[in-house]
Amino acid sequence: MTAQDTAQGETVLRLSGITKRFGALTANDAISFSLAKGEVVALLGENGAGKTTLMNILFGHYTADEGSVEVFGQALPPGQPGAALAAGVGMVHQHFTLADNMTVLENVLLGTGSLWSPGLGKPAARRRLQALAEDFGLVVDPDARVAELSVGERQRVEILKALYRDARILILDEPTAVLTPQEADALFLTLRKMVAQGLSVIFISHKLHEVMAISSRVLVLRHGKLVGEVATRDTDRHQLATLMVGAEITAPAPAEARPGAVLMRLDRVSTQPRGNRPGLDAVDLDIKAGQILGLAGVSGNGQGALADLISGLDAPASGTLEIAGHPVSGWNPRSALHSGIGRIPEDRHRTGTVADFTLTENAVLESYRDAPNARAGWMDWSAARSKTEAIIAKYDVRCPGPEARIRLLSGGNMQKLILGRVLEAAPRIILANQPVRGLDIGAVTYVQEQLIAARDAGAAVLLISEDLDEILTLSDVIRVISDGRLSPEFARGEKTPAELGQWMAGQGFDHAA
Repeated sequence: MTAQDTAQGETVLRLSGITKRFGALTANDAISFSLAKGEVVALLGENGAGKTTLMNILFGHYTADEGSVEVFGQALPPGQPGAALAAGVGMVHQHFTLADNMTVLENVLLGTGSLWSPGLGKPAARRRLQALAEDFGLVVDPDARVAELSVGERQRVEILKALYRDARILILDEPTAVLTPQEADALFLTLRKMVAQGLSVIFISHKLHEVMAISSRVLVLRHGKLVGEVATRDTDRHQLATLMVGAEITAPAPAEARPGAVLMRLDRVSTQPRGNRPGLDAVDLDIKAGQILGLAGVSGNGQGALADLISGLDAPASGTLEIAGHPVSGWNPRSALHSGIGRIPEDRHRTGTVADFTLTENAVLESYRDAPNARAGWMDWSAARSKTEAIIAKYDVRCPGPEARIRLLSGGNMQKLILGRVLEAAPRIILANQPVRGLDIGAVTYVQEQLIAARDAGAAVLLISEDLDEILTLSDVIRVISDGRLSPEFARGEKTPAELGQWMAGQGFDHAA
């Protein structure tokens, strides 16, 4: 008996023999499974295992080369998102698809008719939207501009869009990848309410504790194939991790650091706020060779301002920035690169890659002027491709090849290419801003091992993460940022998670004052 045989309720979705190829790459290989009414099925797998491709076929963004999809017993026409919506399938993508310059209500109504039609019925739509928001705990202002919303609020809008269209099957692709722990908890409360009312959910995530908490059944993909199906109550995180990567996973355990010279120093540095994002407030900071400095904090408390400063995207409004003991002026991205700073950015789509560039073009974005990529002002594309192929092999970037458009890759494989681009340049200072966000457990372990190896080779690493477990595991020293201010420096093990949480909430700063 399979886990599906024990599921309660009618079958609302059935995928049969789904196969999808991109050139020589088989993204999905004869995948079959079904979903019951009121069931949460977790879809688990490494980056590039084929999860998002499979869901894009279900939603009509892609057409399968082989196989079929049935929704409520009816065949779903392939390659037609409108047909999927009409059949009751809704999808919240990992990267939101909202119009920033429009209101919440306008975004929800987008695609249901002309926004300027006199018969659109906005008052009735507003009442229905507010009723849905109250029923499912998705509180958001219908008249707020999307550009002014937090990430968590934007996700609520995406879910409301699906519910407004009477979705009975909801696909959530990495729904907590950009959420704070508090926002993730609120999302789970909402999901439980929806499931209790008969909604069926496919939940795609790399976070095993979330899979265990929300799902009733787990499907595991590996290299495009369905390699496991198990009832959540009959498994645990360790078994799922092993099934996902096909081997035992051992968390990295960094040896004691041997810090060296200060490679970057901030002396009473302040920066200008940007919109509702705070700037830095008279920050003192030493970033030392051979050390991982972990920066913990709740999202939106100045991490972006510090990352922009170190990357050269911003300059001090006051105070002094020093590199290797020398004050710098005219600070910009080029001078940051020339100073030996490697940047793993927070947003791999907007600031880490160029979507329509190939992997090769993205791999040399920050080094195209340097040999062996350039000779007498001309790009040596053969050398650039060889460099990219080496990164693909070393960092396990799963892709059709170096000439594929990077937008075709999963988020995790984009991240691996960025990591390879940075680390292969042997930077003196590494800015690792949310470096494992959206990565599977195997890739997380690999990235963390690479950061430790870079530290052991003498690099200075600034690790910015909203994952307190990651900060506690990797950091040699820890500082907390709150409203643009930095806490004192804490050695690894000096503070408990609860004590760091107090600093993250700003209480430690008040006490210190």
